Amino acid sequence: MGAYVLPDLPYDYSALERAMSAEILELHHSKHHLAYVNGANTTLEQLAEARAEEQFGSLVGLQKTLAFHLSGHVLHSLFWENLSPDGGDRPDGALGDAIEEHFGGFEAFRKQLTAATVGVQGSGWGILSWEPLGRRLIVEQVYDHHGNVGQGTTPLLAFDAWEHAYYLQYRNVRPDYVTRLWDVVDWTDVAQRFAAVQAV
Repeated sequence: MGAYVLPDLPYDYSALERAMSAEILELHHSKHHLAYVNGANTTLEQLAEARAEEQFGSLVGLQKTLAFHLSGHVLHSLFWENLSPDGGDRPDGALGDAIEEHFGGFEAFRKQLTAATVGVQGSGWGILSWEPLGRRLIVEQVYDHHGNVGQGTTPLLAFDAWEHAYYLQYRNVRPDYVTRLWDVVDWTDVAQRFAAVQAV
């Protein structure tokens, strides 16, 4: 079983200038995301030590720490793949049809995900997810990196609303940052994720 590793970006740090500066993207990826990778690996080592020594007094804290770091790693990995210098516009095909069915149209969906991302209290994410029991698309808010999500949902599109994602460029105007994210959404990636969950 290998350790978690920081994934390479599928584009240069300057590639998403329409939404975020190269400086922010480099710091976000090489410092913040790396911290979650390292945190997950360190916590797994601590859990292994606790099991080996049968010392479970710190288990609750370690489980919460693992959830924080691992979810941070998973969501950031998704975030990078959801973005593209060639992104923007809107989806078509099966994903476009599902958005129409579940939200009443793309603009209604866009407004809801934007409001969810902008309105996260403190730090967190706005996410388009697939809910398998009802077989429907839903918008979720994730506080920090976990919590307040439907059990069993699969994230398809994630918008990072942590201050480290935008503050150096947009200061405290989170809505401007979220508006610009729509210009770099890679709908091909989101549609592939949607097709994968539909097949299950």
